[in-house]
Amino acid sequence: MSYQVVSFNHKNCEQEFREKLAFSSDKEIKTMLDKLTVFDFIEEAYIVSTCNRVEIVLATKDAFSSYHAVLGMLSLKSGLTFFELKNMDGRYDDADAIRHIFSVVSSLESLVIGESQITGQVKEAYRFSFQNKTAGKKLNRVISYAMKCAAEVRNVTNISRYPLSIASVAVTQAHQIYGDNITGMTAVVIGAGEMGIIAIKNLLRLGCDIVILGRDKDRLKAVAKELGEDVRVDTMEHIHKYLNKYRLLFSATSAKDTVIKPEMVESDNIDRVWFDMAIPRDIDDMNLQKLQLFRIDDLKSISKENYALKQEQANRAIDIVDRYKVDFYRWLRVLSIEPVIRDMRLQAKEAIEKELERATNRKFVPVEYKDNMRKMAEQMFNRFLHNATLNLRECSTESSSTKRVDAIKEIFDIETKDKNMKKYKKEHHKKSYLD
Repeated sequence: MSYQVVSFNHKNCEQEFREKLAFSSDKEIKTMLDKLTVFDFIEEAYIVSTCNRVEIVLATKDAFSSYHAVLGMLSLKSGLTFFELKNMDGRYDDADAIRHIFSVVSSLESLVIGESQITGQVKEAYRFSFQNKTAGKKLNRVISYAMKCAAEVRNVTNISRYPLSIASVAVTQAHQIYGDNITGMTAVVIGAGEMGIIAIKNLLRLGCDIVILGRDKDRLKAVAKELGEDVRVDTMEHIHKYLNKYRLLFSATSAKDTVIKPEMVESDNIDRVWFDMAIPRDIDDMNLQKLQLFRIDDLKSISKENYALKQEQANRAIDIVDRYKVDFYRWLRVLSIEPVIRDMRLQAKEAIEKELERATNRKFVPVEYKDNMRKMAEQMFNRFLHNATLNLRECSTESSSTKRVDAIKEIFDIETKDKNMKKYKKEHHKKSYLD
């Protein structure tokens, strides 16, 4: 079994292609997961689909076959050819895959380094797959370690002190454009999801008034009540009124098609600044001279400035990720030896019982001595296996241990494929983060 990640992200895949690859609903994700895990060589899978990345994460028996299966399925879904996908994906296998997952969860691969959303997004992606029985203990081991790694990155470095999400970066850019004049302005926010709410909170800190537009007015009212009296709500059917009255707009819906179209704009006399924070995009291409339209990929320059500020801390975070990758594989090797040790000891106990039964049946040992003989024999075998057990555990931590462990398994005729290794986890891994 090996680990694999096939990644399409803001570094290797343009926004127009990410839009075609993005999953718009849990139903779409479940359908893809079900199709992937039908293959015998794919044991587990989960999918991360955000505005900046689409990633398929696998536990696989055959990395070559699983990679081509993923590209084939994504080609059918997106309409992009197999070779188009192959030319712009990032493929990571085994140790590289673990390092990539740890880096993503620690937000080192994000458009805005240090943003806090990705950790929860990956966690929810695994949780969804686990609940749908397409992911289990193999990927849970990775996620558990990744969460510990991300926590240490947050605690040891300060890369999270700057803008935390695309929405924060968008508001920062608006502030740079308008300066202190942004105070008192009315900003239109379309969508009351996580991205929209982050934008609203940042705008309120700058002293803006807010109008939230959405399809569910009752939900909008509940959100507005929590955010304060400077937030008003209206439905999408009145969107044209706000497009033509206010100049500052942030859009982050989950709609499959654009929600703002050229025919909705009545005049180009207003200086407008719009931010499209959605994948797929919410705003059609506009031929408006007085419009500054920022899409997700347009915010890369701002994220690069943040990266420059955080570079020293990011390097410290990378060192943490590398250390956790090494620790993870050391732990996996230790984990793999425990069923071998257990089976050796079970074989010893079975041999003791068999010989005791033979000895008592043939009157070599009185029945009343049987328990004492068993205890003595077990102590003898435990003493005999003690050094061997210590040596096995010690050698299992070495990267070259696989052949030696396989030799032991062959000598003792031990099959560990179906053993339940959960009980052998280190103490800090006994509790799944799903618990």
